[in-house]
Amino acid sequence: MFTKILIANRGEIACRVAATARRLGIQTVAVYSEADAHAKHVAMCDEAVLIGPSAARDSYLKADVILAVALATGAQAIHPGYGFLSENAAFARSCETAGIVFIGPPASAIDAMGSKSAAKTLMEQADVPLVPGYHGERQDADFLHTQADSMGYPVLLKASAGGGGKGMRIVEKSADFKDALVSCKREAISSFGDDKVLVEKYLNRPRHIEIQVFADQQGECVYLFERDCSVQRRHQKVLEEAPAPGMSDQRRSAMGHAAVTAAKAVSYVGAGTVEFIVNQDGAFYFMEMNTRLQVEHPVTEMISGTDLVEWQLRVAAGEPLPLTQAQLQINGHAIEARIYAENPDKGFLPSIGILRHVRTPSAVTFTRNDNPDNNQPVAVRIDSGVREGDTISPFYDPMIAKLIVWGATRAEALARMAQALAEYQVVGVATNIAFLQRLIGSTAFSTADLDTGLIERNQEVLFPPTPVASLPVLALASAALLDAEQRTTNAANPWSATTGWRLNSVLQRAVTYANEAQHYALHIGYHRTHYTINTSANSAVIRIVAQKENDQTSGNAGKNFTLTLDGQTVRGTVVREADTFHIFTAGTHTTLVYTDPMAHAGEAEIEGGRLTAPMPGKIVAIHVRKGNTVEQGAPLLVMEAMKMEHTISAPGAGVIEEILFEVGDQVADGTQLLRLVAQ
Repeated sequence: MFTKILIANRGEIACRVAATARRLGIQTVAVYSEADAHAKHVAMCDEAVLIGPSAARDSYLKADVILAVALATGAQAIHPGYGFLSENAAFARSCETAGIVFIGPPASAIDAMGSKSAAKTLMEQADVPLVPGYHGERQDADFLHTQADSMGYPVLLKASAGGGGKGMRIVEKSADFKDALVSCKREAISSFGDDKVLVEKYLNRPRHIEIQVFADQQGECVYLFERDCSVQRRHQKVLEEAPAPGMSDQRRSAMGHAAVTAAKAVSYVGAGTVEFIVNQDGAFYFMEMNTRLQVEHPVTEMISGTDLVEWQLRVAAGEPLPLTQAQLQINGHAIEARIYAENPDKGFLPSIGILRHVRTPSAVTFTRNDNPDNNQPVAVRIDSGVREGDTISPFYDPMIAKLIVWGATRAEALARMAQALAEYQVVGVATNIAFLQRLIGSTAFSTADLDTGLIERNQEVLFPPTPVASLPVLALASAALLDAEQRTTNAANPWSATTGWRLNSVLQRAVTYANEAQHYALHIGYHRTHYTINTSANSAVIRIVAQKENDQTSGNAGKNFTLTLDGQTVRGTVVREADTFHIFTAGTHTTLVYTDPMAHAGEAEIEGGRLTAPMPGKIVAIHVRKGNTVEQGAPLLVMEAMKMEHTISAPGAGVIEEILFEVGDQVADGTQLLRLVAQ
């Protein structure tokens, strides 16, 4: 076994690898960019070396620099994690030349599966079923258009070198093909340096099921069952679970055999995932093979009682697979939810900022069960590469954590996930936690009515209007407001008292809050032993029973409150940022803005017709010119951020008065992009 390895990655996967290495007594070397100088993975490793500026292309993608660090620190092997250099055949070859073990498949296997089109040709020769499509070398637009027309629409355009949903477009009709092709190729060249695409028939309501395979250097290969990754947005996975609901033993065996056949066809070694698209009738077709560990690998670990990172290390060191196919068994059900800094209500746009408050559900770090008679996994697991106080930057994927739960049955796992999400609190960036709660609780997901279009099919359920704040929420916000004012009181100066005392009367204080749902005008009554709260619809007596600072991390703005509201106990956490209150109670997160009547009203920040960048990024296309007349919803320009394209559309009909940037310009979050004068 190795004594020291370098982890050529960042974030949660770097932390994940470091944790297993430490358990096995292996020293670790972290590499980091300037943006990650204080990152969690740097703190977890035994050594850490700065490798360049913040942008990934100048740091984590610098193969020669990383290899030099490995040699200088005496690392015997490099674990690439996923993303970055994990599927880079040239890097794998460079490691071999330098005498350093690449903890992954041989370069020849990466080459064989790195091109989707070449991989499909190889799978066709191995009798692995394929989706009908064109996977050849010819790439001129007219020819590809003809191929799509002959297949019949809808079709799917996919970057041949792609992954992670980047460089993918669903084309519904022939007239849209060429525009989609241009956009697909542009995103592919930006993400992978290769604009080659393939065209496939798009299956209606397909499921995305993948098989985890593992092979050793002795020629043995096993499959560790399947994961259902059908729930996706923008072709990127949101929820993953294992085993796949409704999977029969016969079909599992057939898909597992096909996956092992695919791995053996390229003399595979290490962890890999063979991805299939599955029709509702159960027919399955090869999509691609990911020659690395997958983001969703924890659900496989949870149901199989394995540590796949340990398997990677042992296989890379020349050891045989720890278990045979006959020894592998499924135990229970596991679900993973990816918690992202993003805004689902704005097309899942990434959110940038400091994690000012983070409170997680009770969790235990996953460890392998060495006792075969005690194969009971932990109930809740959190894999994360960030902590409270860390920054979600524009340079990398905005994942906050992976929340993984286990249950003896799918129903038990669903209940556990719902509870864990209800306990998760994040302030500082927009998150998808509330969206995940709705998704887990939706009829479609809970009944396993799964396909890759589940989110689109359930828009009304998953994207409801902002709910009206409840009376307990308003009471908690008011308790936090009153508490903050009392803490500013100077005990030596009676004129600074905020008790609201009045001679022979009760102070009725007008307070106003607002969120996207509505404004909330209420009155707080200051009584000797309690407060009252009155709205246009409700009135209640509030008693603040207890309050204490957040007990997870000292120094943040969070405070826990216990109230009685007309005798009924209400508990919650309130985090205040200036005049914005974040209220967490009963599994909900409500944001309210307090209007201070003593503050001067400022000018409106948003003027009519002002269009701003929703996040930092680069302008990659402009679809209009000065003087153009546009209708509501018309695409105006395209921004690229975090390797994804985002179209800025007209909020209403109007005339383009001025375009403020050109293609190639970098813009900051909130920057005005153009001026649109309403008609």
